[in-house]
Amino acid sequence: MEYQFIRDPISGLRIKISSEHAIIGRWLNEEIGKDKVAMVQALIVSVKTSFEPVTLKGQEIDLILSKDEALFEAHALHQDSEDLIAYQDDDLMLEENDLSSGCGFEDFIDLIESWYEFTSNR
Repeated sequence: MEYQFIRDPISGLRIKISSEHAIIGRWLNEEIGKDKVAMVQALIVSVKTSFEPVTLKGQEIDLILSKDEALFEAHALHQDSEDLIAYQDDDLMLEENDLSSGCGFEDFIDLIESWYEFTSNR
């Protein structure tokens, strides 16, 4: 997983990440930012001592964290097919690639630690 942290004068601290992990970047930028990093770090500690996956519900994206992987799922992935009929009228398509992604647990820990260092050195 390749990423780069950016200090943008307009939008603030951001992550730029590979397209197959775009939802992870959205989650970090929009759901976590710099204010909720400590909560995610505490979640990582609890998963290390737990046998069950833990879910962190977000406004648009959920994180499902286990000892093996971090899985990110957009709420739009679970929409009823009736809800999606409105998209057909406008010829809009939802691509599942942009709605879910994952990475290994250790990669996720590295990402969060790097994000913490980046956001706290502001």
